[in-house]
Amino acid sequence: MNASMFTGLIEDTGTVTGLQARPAGQRLVVETALDLLAPSATQVGDSLAVDGACLTAVVVEAHRVAFDIGPETLAVSAFAGKLHVGRRVHLERALRLCDRLGGHLVAGHVDGVGHVLSRRSDGDARYLRFSAPKTVLDLCIFKGSIAIDGVSLTLNSVDDDGFEVCLVPHTLRHTHLNDLVPGDLVNLESDLIGKYVQRLITRSVVATEGVTWELLQKAGFDAPSRTGK
Repeated sequence: MNASMFTGLIEDTGTVTGLQARPAGQRLVVETALDLLAPSATQVGDSLAVDGACLTAVVVEAHRVAFDIGPETLAVSAFAGKLHVGRRVHLERALRLCDRLGGHLVAGHVDGVGHVLSRRSDGDARYLRFSAPKTVLDLCIFKGSIAIDGVSLTLNSVDDDGFEVCLVPHTLRHTHLNDLVPGDLVNLESDLIGKYVQRLITRSVVATEGVTWELLQKAGFDAPSRTGK
């Protein structure tokens, strides 16, 4: 994984056509409808988000791309439990500075693995509920953003046990999320800005934990009187 950025707007749903064991990980081969050799060509070494995980292209052909998945990615993502030949995967090429940001800032760094808990329909929409690790849930807020298998989605509800999202017809047509059933694994990435806010708050709390009035008095500060005067 590297420092590329994405928007969470899926460009294509490709198909896994090869999955080979390597001494340190796996070689993943994906067929895609994207023309990777078009004027804005994808090159060996470029980054693509595959089901939300930022991977480096090691082979690039017109409609075929291969990646080497390392042990760390296999350990923190859902890939080990769900990749197989014939499976559909979301593809998004890295964001360029001149591109529109239609989704939200996505780094392609998987924060945890979630499970589909339930699904229900309401007209043309589908509501999916997911479990998630506490580290992910702590960064989820009502109407905030989350990436599920690389898809930028809005959180419809959040509680201590999981969260729910609504899939509109466009998302159902252009992603594989409509294929999900209870028990399926997904890659989750929390909102990037939320991570930085959490880090800043955590550092501030740690930095002030040892501050007492006794310490301040030793440094020359006077404690306030009980009357506030």
